[in-house]
Amino acid sequence: MPESSSSAAETIVAISTPPGRGGIGIVRLSGPRAQEIACSLVRLRGTLRHATACLADVPDPNPLNPDSAPNSETRIDEALVTWFQAPRSYTGENIVEIAAHGSPVVLEHLVRRAIAGGAQPASPGEFTQRAFLSGRIDLTQAEAVRDLIEAQTLAQARLAASQMGGALSRRVQPVKHALLELIALLEAGIDFAEDDLEVASSQEILHRICGVEEPLTALAASFRHGRVLHDGLTLAIVGRPNAGKSSLFNALVERDRSIVTSIPGTTRDLVSERISLDGIPLELVDTAGLREAVHATDEVERLGIERSHTALADAALVLVVVDATLGLCEEDRALLAALDGRAAILAWNKSDLLPDRAATLPEAPSVPASIPAISTSAVTGHGLDSLRTAILRLATGGAAAESGMLTTLRHQQTISTALAALEDARRAVADATPHEMLLLDLYRVLWALDALTGQTTTDDVLHLIFSTFCIGK
Repeated sequence: MPESSSSAAETIVAISTPPGRGGIGIVRLSGPRAQEIACSLVRLRGTLRHATACLADVPDPNPLNPDSAPNSETRIDEALVTWFQAPRSYTGENIVEIAAHGSPVVLEHLVRRAIAGGAQPASPGEFTQRAFLSGRIDLTQAEAVRDLIEAQTLAQARLAASQMGGALSRRVQPVKHALLELIALLEAGIDFAEDDLEVASSQEILHRICGVEEPLTALAASFRHGRVLHDGLTLAIVGRPNAGKSSLFNALVERDRSIVTSIPGTTRDLVSERISLDGIPLELVDTAGLREAVHATDEVERLGIERSHTALADAALVLVVVDATLGLCEEDRALLAALDGRAAILAWNKSDLLPDRAATLPEAPSVPASIPAISTSAVTGHGLDSLRTAILRLATGGAAAESGMLTTLRHQQTISTALAALEDARRAVADATPHEMLLLDLYRVLWALDALTGQTTTDDVLHLIFSTFCIGK
């Protein structure tokens, strides 16, 4: 666990609610003088008790009546004051929260007076960082606080709440325990080497390494779904002019976002919209019709086609829309061939205009086997549910959500480091390497797992993580 800095002895203050006007605004103080400073900001109408709100007045330090006595200050607001006594608080320190009406003027007035009384302005994420440094939460839980604040879908909020509850830490803890048992066993063997006592055979060591490696491999596999759920994906809708891309885009968005006409080339620029697909944040990008730039009707369409190619290159997922009444042309086949190996879907659109929907899917030789083809109609809604299912399966790799998933690149890198060290340990056992050297590989695994939860994380990494938080959290 990183040691707390000397600044943790200071009392910090910040507005903990979003900027702007609202019904309620909260000023939060944390530190040894939090209660003392808070009591100087308000006139309590009762006695502060742990985790119990107390009604208070926010006095005006400059009353309109200059003849009034100092002890009869006028009130500019009333508030609820809640005190959380250390160590039973979010940060592990004394915390006081003053919930006043959400007037920026009143809230800033309270913060200025708190600073004048000896508090220091809180840095971004400093409250949560103090909670981490005091041992109230580990680093995965601290990151989940930020994720919950930034959640855009209910599934993201559920995942963040699960991580805040320690789901990832609980998943790693048995693995770490098994690793420590193996390290202790080998350390004991070294201690008793003079007695010529073998505490574990190579087979047993390999068996124990496998017991650590298997759950970490499963955890690493969760990153694909966890990252998608955490960050979302971009899906580019591409195809020839007048294939029905904008209509399909509007159908997926469930509102008329793109202009739709029977005139080819109506869409001249990228149109994007963010949706939630079974909790997965998905940014849909409607593009200009793809065709040779020399066939563009004007400069605007040519620029639109160039932007479409850029969006196609940048997107994680690609939806190729083909007009079922016209079939695949050479440009469609070339595009599909170029996408072979990428995450792509073919929408055989305008299927409602064909007499036999069963015949709307293209022949297998026309489409790479890696690209699923789905019959759709933006007008009737035919195939849209199947299309959404295919997009979701493509985005997550068919993996289901699970408890304690890896959600960030930092998580993934630490587990990858641990797995690489385990592989080195496995080779060391096979090569009959002395246990002293084998232990170095096992300690690398331990350090990686400790870095995941923050027990061996450097100050630079901590600063990078907590600097992404909002002020007041």
